[in-house]
Amino acid sequence: MPNLKKTLIKKGYIKIPIVITKSNHLEVFAKINNVEGRFILDTGASNTCVGIDKIDFFNLISKESEIKAAGAGATDMKTMVSKKNTLKIGKWKNKKQQIVVFDLSHVNIALEAHDALPVDGILGADILIQSKAYIDYAKQSLYMKKKK
Repeated sequence: MPNLKKTLIKKGYIKIPIVITKSNHLEVFAKINNVEGRFILDTGASNTCVGIDKIDFFNLISKESEIKAAGAGATDMKTMVSKKNTLKIGKWKNKKQQIVVFDLSHVNIALEAHDALPVDGILGADILIQSKAYIDYAKQSLYMKKKK
């Protein structure tokens, strides 16, 4: 059987370490607008999100949105959208990343209840699809295709 890492690296993928937390979430460090944060990698989240309390931290310019967010036990939450952000995960980079901003306090409360550290946001399926990502759970690695 071919080695996954070698095959993906040969095809132009970047290997990024992930951490499996005490709550069994996948955690990745990423930079938004050159500011590093801690993020849950969530294949079930449709969009990449940042907590509303992190707008200034990540230098986000946000506008009200008509879209309502739901997830992790919360529904019908007001959101904001921030466009044209630089997102860097390892050596993978997108200079025009849209980010949904809403209250993620319920997520951090749940994480802390399981002795996990709070997060700044969630990396969603939008990023995984864009980067043609592969997750290697056994090797705790995320592979993202380099942009041309």
